[in-house]
Amino acid sequence: MDTGKTRATRGATQNAASTRFNLPQTQADGDWLDARADVDGAPPPIRTTVTVEHPRTIITRNQSPDVPFDRSINAYRGCEHGCVYCFARPSHAFHDLSPGLDFETKLFAKPDAAVLLRAELTKPGYASAPIALGTNTDPYQPVEREWRITRGILEVLAECDHPLVITTKSDRVLRDLDLLAAMARKNLVAVAMSVTSLDPRIAMTLEPRATTPERRLSAVRALTDAGVPTYVNMAPVIPAITDSEVEAIVARAAAAGALGVSYIPVRLPWEVAPLFRAWLDEHYPDRAAKVMAIIQSLRGGKDNDPRFGMRMKGQGPWAELLKTRFRIARSKAGFPDRRRELHLRCDLFRRPAGAQGELF
Repeated sequence: MDTGKTRATRGATQNAASTRFNLPQTQADGDWLDARADVDGAPPPIRTTVTVEHPRTIITRNQSPDVPFDRSINAYRGCEHGCVYCFARPSHAFHDLSPGLDFETKLFAKPDAAVLLRAELTKPGYASAPIALGTNTDPYQPVEREWRITRGILEVLAECDHPLVITTKSDRVLRDLDLLAAMARKNLVAVAMSVTSLDPRIAMTLEPRATTPERRLSAVRALTDAGVPTYVNMAPVIPAITDSEVEAIVARAAAAGALGVSYIPVRLPWEVAPLFRAWLDEHYPDRAAKVMAIIQSLRGGKDNDPRFGMRMKGQGPWAELLKTRFRIARSKAGFPDRRRELHLRCDLFRRPAGAQGELF
């Protein structure tokens, strides 16, 4: 278990194991090999490992009033992007792994996702509604280059004319532009591109293995030029670090052809809070106290407020100021006052080829 400072190529600055689920503590047999690097005075490189996971089902259901979908698919657990603020990090604790560096380096892949999806879509009682990709971990993180699990999911959904929404911070989404453009012509897909900062120096530490901000905006332009409805999401907004970029990001999103811009103030659930605090101490010690003070003012005096209706927008004067700034910035950029309602078609859905119902 690595509890020292992080290497520069990853996001989290700690890798302490979670004790929230009281799982047995373990010690890796090969830890002593890392000491060999001390001879050269450099830490050993951190390699990403991928474990194959075989779930029984692939569609996850939710009843949250804070999100505009009731089902999602996550092709991977963990995410190589290494975004220090990622609210999905605590999910690794359930596997007796650290929400810190383990979340970024010890991934789980679900290669059977397309097969499982096809089986679920053939069920007689299945009713079509938009499926969200990228709700926990990015469907286009670097390992998708080899595993192509997201591609397989899209192929099934395209075959069935099933609607979907994709959230990503990678221009790797353009590799599937052939499928996305064809689905967009039937009003079956929309993409949300996350742009947290335009400053490459901030992005390099905040989300170290994600696509650069400029490449994300270029992807927004390529998607919109291909007819794919695309939005920009500034999530999260981090007080005293990225909030100064609100107006610039809204303007750049408009210039790239985005249909709208949304935002979410930073959330720090469970193990994310100490990881974020350690990241502040490492990269922004001059303002760490200020950042946390504003976050706590947003979250009712705590690091996080998990209540429905509050967790996505916060409360208090800073939240109201942020809301006002976005409203003014959207107006100046030519966006509508409110995010345009997304109405993807669900009536075109047909069961996958070979479904039992098609034999009669």
